[in-house]
Amino acid sequence: QVQLQETGGGSVQAGGSLRLSCAVFGYSTASDCMGWFRQAPGKEREGVAVIDDDGSASYADSVKGRFTISKDHAKGTLYLQMNSLKPDDTAMYYCAADPRPWACPIETLRTRGKYWGQGTQVTVSS
Repeated sequence: QVQLQETGGGSVQAGGSLRLSCAVFGYSTASDCMGWFRQAPGKEREGVAVIDDDGSASYADSVKGRFTISKDHAKGTLYLQMNSLKPDDTAMYYCAADPRPWACPIETLRTRGKYWGQGTQVTVSS
């Protein structure tokens, strides 16, 4: 059974940093597209960052220059380093993974991603 488990969320003041982790259990993610998404109360889930099988990353405009996505195949773990956090970054953060080659555009992974975690809450206070 495939499971994705996010950790690392918490409460932080504006300007602070957090590092999210997403551990994958049940299969190898070496050839996968993986990404981070977030959903604030009353809003749709939105893409934050995605990384494909060769390590190429793309980001939402709202987080460019502040967030960095990376993955460690050996550990089967996806990361999101979040710096210069803002109150607008407050949301539940989810990781997703998909082994299908066509799944990697961030919007495709958001709407059709095969595997999802349960989320970890990030709260940024002003």
